[in-house]
Amino acid sequence: MKLGVFSMSLNVTDLEVSREFYKKLGFDDFGGNIEHNYLILKNGETLIGLFKGMIPANTLTFNPGWDANAQNLEDFDDVRDIQKHLKSEGIALDAECDENGDGPAHIILTDPDGNTIFIDQHR
Repeated sequence: MKLGVFSMSLNVTDLEVSREFYKKLGFDDFGGNIEHNYLILKNGETLIGLFKGMIPANTLTFNPGWDANAQNLEDFDDVRDIQKHLKSEGIALDAECDENGDGPAHIILTDPDGNTIFIDQHR
Protein backbone atom coordinates (compact mmCIF):
# COMPACT_ATOMS: atom_id res chain seq x y z
CA MET A 1 0.00 0.00 0.00
CA LYS A 2 1.40 3.39 -1.02
CA LEU A 3 0.51 6.02 1.59
CA GLY A 4 2.48 8.90 0.04
CA VAL A 5 4.70 11.37 1.80
CA PHE A 6 4.85 11.19 5.62
CA SER A 7 4.91 14.13 8.00
CA MET A 8 4.37 14.70 11.67
CA SER A 9 1.59 17.17 12.42
CA LEU A 10 2.17 18.87 15.74
CA ASN A 11 -0.44 20.58 17.88
CA VAL A 12 1.39 23.73 19.03
CA THR A 13 0.46 26.61 21.31
CA ASP A 14 2.62 29.31 19.65
CA LEU A 15 3.45 28.99 15.95
CA GLU A 16 6.29 31.49 15.96
CA VAL A 17 8.00 29.98 19.02
CA SER A 18 7.69 26.48 17.48
CA ARG A 19 8.92 27.73 14.10
CA GLU A 20 12.01 29.29 15.67
CA PHE A 21 12.72 26.12 17.65
CA TYR A 22 12.56 23.88 14.59
CA LYS A 23 14.62 26.35 12.54
CA LYS A 24 17.39 25.82 15.10
CA LEU A 25 17.13 22.09 14.27
CA GLY A 26 17.68 22.88 10.59
CA PHE A 27 14.10 23.12 9.33
CA ASP A 28 13.07 25.79 6.81
CA ASP A 29 9.68 27.18 5.87
CA PHE A 30 8.09 25.06 3.15
CA GLY A 31 4.39 25.91 3.12
CA GLY A 32 1.37 26.90 5.11
CA ASN A 33 0.21 30.28 6.29
CA ILE A 34 0.78 31.65 9.78
CA GLU A 35 -2.38 33.77 9.43
CA HIS A 36 -4.34 30.54 8.93
CA ASN A 37 -2.67 28.97 12.00
CA TYR A 38 -0.44 26.43 10.28
CA LEU A 39 3.07 26.15 8.88
CA ILE A 40 4.86 23.34 7.08
CA LEU A 41 8.61 23.05 7.73
CA LYS A 42 11.13 20.89 5.90
CA ASN A 43 14.63 19.52 6.58
CA GLY A 44 15.82 17.38 3.69
CA GLU A 45 12.99 14.93 3.06
CA THR A 46 11.59 15.37 6.59
CA LEU A 47 8.37 17.37 6.97
CA ILE A 48 6.77 18.76 10.09
CA GLY A 49 3.42 20.53 10.17
CA LEU A 50 2.80 23.04 12.97
CA PHE A 51 -0.89 23.55 13.69
CA LYS A 52 -2.32 25.96 16.26
CA GLY A 53 -5.87 25.13 17.35
CA MET A 54 -6.56 22.94 14.31
CA ILE A 55 -5.83 19.42 15.52
CA PRO A 56 -6.54 17.96 18.95
CA ALA A 57 -3.23 16.07 19.27
CA ASN A 58 0.02 15.30 17.51
CA THR A 59 -0.82 13.27 14.42
CA LEU A 60 0.97 11.01 11.94
CA THR A 61 0.05 12.34 8.49
CA PHE A 62 0.30 10.68 5.08
CA ASN A 63 -0.50 12.35 1.75
CA PRO A 64 -1.26 9.83 -1.03
CA GLY A 65 -0.30 11.17 -4.44
CA TRP A 66 2.42 13.56 -3.20
CA ASP A 67 6.16 13.31 -2.76
CA ALA A 68 8.18 15.19 -0.10
CA ASN A 69 8.16 18.31 -2.31
CA ALA A 70 4.34 18.34 -2.62
CA GLN A 71 4.71 17.26 -6.25
CA ASN A 72 2.22 14.86 -7.78
CA LEU A 73 3.25 11.22 -8.00
CA GLU A 74 2.26 9.31 -11.12
CA ASP A 75 1.76 6.03 -9.25
CA PHE A 76 -0.12 6.15 -5.96
CA ASP A 77 -2.92 4.39 -4.10
CA ASP A 78 -6.07 6.48 -3.91
CA VAL A 79 -7.33 7.14 -0.38
CA ARG A 80 -10.57 5.31 -1.22
CA ASP A 81 -8.60 2.17 -2.10
CA ILE A 82 -6.59 2.54 1.11
CA GLN A 83 -9.86 2.85 3.05
CA LYS A 84 -11.27 -0.31 1.44
CA HIS A 85 -8.08 -2.21 2.26
CA LEU A 86 -8.01 -1.07 5.89
CA LYS A 87 -11.67 -1.98 6.38
CA SER A 88 -11.05 -5.42 4.82
CA GLU A 89 -8.30 -5.89 7.43
CA GLY A 90 -10.78 -5.11 10.21
CA ILE A 91 -9.30 -1.71 11.07
CA ALA A 92 -11.87 0.69 12.47
CA LEU A 93 -11.87 4.18 10.97
CA ASP A 94 -12.69 7.30 12.96
CA ALA A 95 -13.59 9.20 9.77
CA GLU A 96 -14.29 7.75 6.34
CA CYS A 97 -14.48 9.20 2.85
CA ASP A 98 -17.05 8.51 0.14
CA GLU A 99 -15.78 5.34 -1.55
CA ASN A 100 -17.60 6.31 -4.76
CA GLY A 101 -16.06 9.78 -4.98
CA ASP A 102 -12.83 10.97 -6.56
CA GLY A 103 -10.29 13.71 -6.00
CA PRO A 104 -9.36 15.11 -2.59
CA ALA A 105 -10.52 13.15 0.45
CA HIS A 106 -9.26 11.92 3.80
CA ILE A 107 -9.66 9.21 6.40
CA ILE A 108 -8.68 9.13 10.07
CA LEU A 109 -7.84 6.15 12.24
CA THR A 110 -6.24 5.52 15.60
CA ASP A 111 -3.44 3.05 16.26
CA PRO A 112 -3.54 0.65 19.24
CA ASP A 113 -1.71 3.17 21.45
CA GLY A 114 -4.11 6.02 20.75
CA ASN A 115 -2.02 7.84 18.11
CA THR A 116 -4.06 9.55 15.43
CA ILE A 117 -3.26 8.73 11.79
CA PHE A 118 -4.52 11.16 9.14
CA ILE A 119 -4.44 10.00 5.51
CA ASP A 120 -5.12 13.18 3.55
CA GLN A 121 -5.20 13.10 -0.26
CA HIS A 122 -5.08 16.56 -1.84
CA ARG A 123 -5.59 15.51 -5.46
